[in-house]
Amino acid sequence: MPHAVILDAQSLGPGIDLSAIRESVTHLEVFEQSTTQQTLERLTKADIAIVNKVVLDAETLRQLPNLKLICVLATGLNNIDLETAKAQNIEVKNVAAYGTASVSQHTLMLILALANRLPRYQRDIAAGEWQRSDFFCLQDYPTLQLSDKHLVMVGQGELGTEVARLAEAFGMRVTFAARPGNEANDQRPALDDLLTDADVISLHCPLSDATKHLINRERLARAKPSLLLVNCARGGVIDEVAALEALRRGQLGGLGVDVLPAEPPKEGHPLLEALSEPLNLIVTPHNAWITPEARQNIVSLTANNIRAWKSA
Repeated sequence: MPHAVILDAQSLGPGIDLSAIRESVTHLEVFEQSTTQQTLERLTKADIAIVNKVVLDAETLRQLPNLKLICVLATGLNNIDLETAKAQNIEVKNVAAYGTASVSQHTLMLILALANRLPRYQRDIAAGEWQRSDFFCLQDYPTLQLSDKHLVMVGQGELGTEVARLAEAFGMRVTFAARPGNEANDQRPALDDLLTDADVISLHCPLSDATKHLINRERLARAKPSLLLVNCARGGVIDEVAALEALRRGQLGGLGVDVLPAEPPKEGHPLLEALSEPLNLIVTPHNAWITPEARQNIVSLTANNIRAWKSA
């Protein structure tokens, strides 16, 4: 039975039971956070490193001859030097589809809130506009009825498929766009061919050379000015500056993002600064995935990865 170390358990959030992992190893050390230097010290005797966002670079991995398995508490592997891990015969396993229900629910929340202009009406109520109104309701910002509206999805994995299913329950027409960069070999219509008819675009694709700034100034100029744009994928898939400019000019109906290019955004970001403006804008702190069920599922899937590795 192996010796395992969790380097950044705090990333799982409060109230998570690690029993499934404990039962899969001889000894489990749990650290809430770890610096690069602490990582090297803490993994010296470890067979298994369990990490979420801690960087395991080439220099670190080369100094860990006992390490045999890296379990990533997420889907993305960009914090692991995969080439060095392979050269060191260190197997790397991630978890996928752990938060499908959580992220799809969050995505629909963003679409619904933007469609109903919730940011604008909440601001007006806080400013006393409803209280001063001569009429029983406020109608300054026309809302969007989702029934019969066209939702264009970029990304048809498990998450994108579930978002589409939920959207169809609201009566939306859903079209999946071709994989960016592979349009010539994809039977689905290209995003460019869907832009002018899209009422909502929801992004659920990885960040790559083909998807960086996929939604840019040129594409926004071709879209309906009422378009609602939602990004629960990765920061950088949208050119946020161009989207913000379009939103301010009335050439974009609403923008909701759960991700930014740098997280946490310690140096700030134009979208964060714009939250003080009267815009149909929502920014959430990369927490679409954080329901307790999804976070506990990460632990279960990681334990499964350890057991599969042991039995291989």
